[in-house]
Amino acid sequence: MDEGGTPLLPDCLVYQIFLSLGPADVLAAGLVCRQWQAVSRDEFLWREQFYRYYQVARDVPRHPAASSWYEEFRRLYDTVPCVEVQTLREHTDQVLHLSFSHSGYQFASCSKDCTVKIWNNDLTIALLHSADMRPYNWSYTQFSQFNQDDSLLLASGVFLGPHNSSSGEIAVISLDTFVLLSRVRNKPYDVFGCWLTETSLISGNLHRIGEVTSCSVLWLNNAFQDVESENVNVVKRLFKIQNLNASTIRTVMVADCGRFDSPDLLLDTSAPPGRVFDLSSDGVDEEEEAAGPAPRRTEEGWRRLLGGLLDARAQPPLAERMLETKVAELLAQGRTKPPEGHAACAQHKLLIFTTGCLTYSPHQIGIKHILPHQMTTAGPVLGEGRGSDAFFDALDHVIDVHGHIVGMGLSPDHRYLYVNSRAWPSGSVVADPMQPPPIAEEIDLLVFDLKTMREVKRALRAHRAYTPNDECFFIFLDVSRDFVASGAEDRHGYVWDRHYNICLAKLRHQDVVNSVVFSPQEQELLLTASDDATIKAWRSPRTVRILQAPRPRPFFSWFASQRR
Repeated sequence: MDEGGTPLLPDCLVYQIFLSLGPADVLAAGLVCRQWQAVSRDEFLWREQFYRYYQVARDVPRHPAASSWYEEFRRLYDTVPCVEVQTLREHTDQVLHLSFSHSGYQFASCSKDCTVKIWNNDLTIALLHSADMRPYNWSYTQFSQFNQDDSLLLASGVFLGPHNSSSGEIAVISLDTFVLLSRVRNKPYDVFGCWLTETSLISGNLHRIGEVTSCSVLWLNNAFQDVESENVNVVKRLFKIQNLNASTIRTVMVADCGRFDSPDLLLDTSAPPGRVFDLSSDGVDEEEEAAGPAPRRTEEGWRRLLGGLLDARAQPPLAERMLETKVAELLAQGRTKPPEGHAACAQHKLLIFTTGCLTYSPHQIGIKHILPHQMTTAGPVLGEGRGSDAFFDALDHVIDVHGHIVGMGLSPDHRYLYVNSRAWPSGSVVADPMQPPPIAEEIDLLVFDLKTMREVKRALRAHRAYTPNDECFFIFLDVSRDFVASGAEDRHGYVWDRHYNICLAKLRHQDVVNSVVFSPQEQELLLTASDDATIKAWRSPRTVRILQAPRPRPFFSWFASQRR
């Protein structure tokens, strides 16, 4: 300024100069004088800084909840959990999974060392309890989940057995006394299991029918199985689903439709329209309606299949596996129970799981509606009313991702499903169910709206995996209000912003990162678990500054020191 206090440079020129600076330099220049301070907070200036620094497409609008471009820049820069604050080394082998209690006060970890550890989540994390599952003939623990009131912990593990054994077990642990309350068989083990209500959980069983056909049965189990009367159910069958081409149901989870209360995610305007999937499995299409009732269609199908087998002109002949699948499909046509109505019920839940129809690798997401009357084990004693055993249950919705699914997670409001998938080559055809197509090293993080059953975002990319499709494993992801995080085989965890679809942080480990989890009460705290046998806690730069800031002494303490 000159001697009279008039600025030597007009605001417009200072603005143009600031446009050529980076964010840190703009903030530093704003400390020079009041004029520069005012220009350094200009909305248009920070809009340019935001798009340039984060490399967001210009047609993507600002987050609707943001108060200004400056505050939005600061949110992405300052509130992402990317500062390592603690490393936990109590596990002696690969750490496979992490889960938080709903209150955020505790979390659990599962490991190849065959323990389930429960931790107290404070400013400094401390081990609260360790449950060794080896006395129950477990090989390792792989998954855990707290029930809704945080009084019980579901822990899932794998049985000791042959290399190709697929059996597992679910244990329920009291969080008041750390006593093991019940154990439930679970097959295959990668069904994992999940809570449906505060005291009932879902497990799986698998029945082989042929070489590539089977039946998955999902059971509802009471967590407390020490009932006094034999007329009280502790288990009830939920669904019985046919599997074709060596596929099985895995990775079950429950979404509560009553929590769909969040606004729509804004689509990337530069992205192509989201994929829309055929969700007509709960109805009858025009071709089926024209073909007549199910028994008549089945009879006609048998006639065509037998005619083709007897006709010498049917070249080449059907392979054994393909013939088995065709026969199984025809048998199921007249023995599949259609979905129950759910449109008028607002209290239903969605049972979500991975499945398939072409090969054993999970490439589809199956969805079944669970109605209120199905959410309890009460009813006829097990063994009565077995007439329905003749039926398979039809899926309500099927989403095909055309790739190997290696992870799934729900948003906090349960409306959006995030899926880790390793894509198949474009146009690939599965000729043999035991030889799925090769899969990409890049992991696509897909987003589906469970309210509309549409894919609503372009795939998030940054993380990678290297194992082939016959060896690849589940990589657990997690979703908070603003962020989504995932592990990867490239020794990093990743954090993206849900609105802008940009990767904000890479969190380094010494080996594969198997699981990530946000604190449900504080999204600026993230935990990561790795094959390097460690759990790392990450906090945002803002939180770290607050925790490290010197605290003022209480007045009485200060007053007493002055009198000495």
